[in-house]
Amino acid sequence: MRPFEGIRIIDITHVLAGPFAAYQLALLGADVIKVEPPEEPDQSRDSGPDLALNRAGMGSYFLTQAANKRAITLDLKQEPARAVLRKLVAGADVLVENFRPGAFEALGLGSEALMAINPRLIYCSISAFGQSGPRGNQTAYDHVIQASSGIMAATGTPEVNPIKFGAPAIDYATGTMGAFALSAALFQRERTGRGQRIDLAMLDVAMMMQASHVTAWLASGKPARPNGNKHAHATNSAYATKDGMVMLGASNLRQQRRLWAALGRPEMAKESNEARLADRDREEAVLARIMLTRTADEWEAYLQARHVPAARVRRMEEALADPHLESRGLLHRFPEGAPGVPQPFGVPVAAFTLAHGGPRVDSPPPRLGADTEAVLGELGYGAAEIAALRASGAI
Repeated sequence: MRPFEGIRIIDITHVLAGPFAAYQLALLGADVIKVEPPEEPDQSRDSGPDLALNRAGMGSYFLTQAANKRAITLDLKQEPARAVLRKLVAGADVLVENFRPGAFEALGLGSEALMAINPRLIYCSISAFGQSGPRGNQTAYDHVIQASSGIMAATGTPEVNPIKFGAPAIDYATGTMGAFALSAALFQRERTGRGQRIDLAMLDVAMMMQASHVTAWLASGKPARPNGNKHAHATNSAYATKDGMVMLGASNLRQQRRLWAALGRPEMAKESNEARLADRDREEAVLARIMLTRTADEWEAYLQARHVPAARVRRMEEALADPHLESRGLLHRFPEGAPGVPQPFGVPVAAFTLAHGGPRVDSPPPRLGADTEAVLGELGYGAAEIAALRASGAI
């Protein structure tokens, strides 16, 4: 049995962060019902490098976090659709939404209204800046939060900055934090019997992703600065080799002693981190010369065999081809494609395993509204009522 079997989640989210939060619980057994407007579905359905998939409403950004979900359409601007949602809420455990703060309240679907229907409901709102505060009514995406949070300003080199992350890391960190918050609220409800309101802000998550930098500034007044591939310690930085770059990770004193011994320069090892900082420039010059004597793969194998963290700098496609990832079960592959997706594809699952009842993919990402009639039937709607709702545009 998986941890969230028997839990029903109403997923009224779009783009990446909100859908990813619900996806993580779907992998662990939750019945996730994705709700989309029939005329304006989740914009991730139209996002990704494959234009044919985008046109089919099955863009790769959507595929990433839609497996194990059922999809229904509801135009929540219409009262009949809102009535359907209220029926769903009555039997649900969680509702997740990530629209502009105040938007659901304006529709009569805010947390107070829906928790009055179901006091055990966990109502999770994900937004750019949170449900309160001077910037609470502002909107943003991943890259805008990177700009707002200071992450961009601390990324790059002293000569070339600011630079945003190559991947939408804030979105996925927010989704992961959302799954954590939902898990905590569900566990708390087991003890109290009460529902909960979760207010999750992308900006707050971005600040948490810089936790050590934040504490350093608050304690010392020293801000994070862009240093590219250089670390404060030369033995913990990236260097050119014969054919690429290798990232050294000799971070602590033991590791830097092992590194210098492996390189035949034991006299370079230091007895304190302050001594390492004082001799950083000389250490960097020595390492730069030595690293050019082998290929990146040779250095990785040589140093890892001597318990020194090191890795060749890989492209993503190289990392995905690593047999180690296959052994971890990180990816789920759909070798025959899926409805709306004619070609084989794969999606990330979860970043952990459990000894039993762990995360898994059971069903492919659904097409828009694929399960509307089935879900409405579960709520007691008859064929004539469903047809009337469809004719009105409510579903």
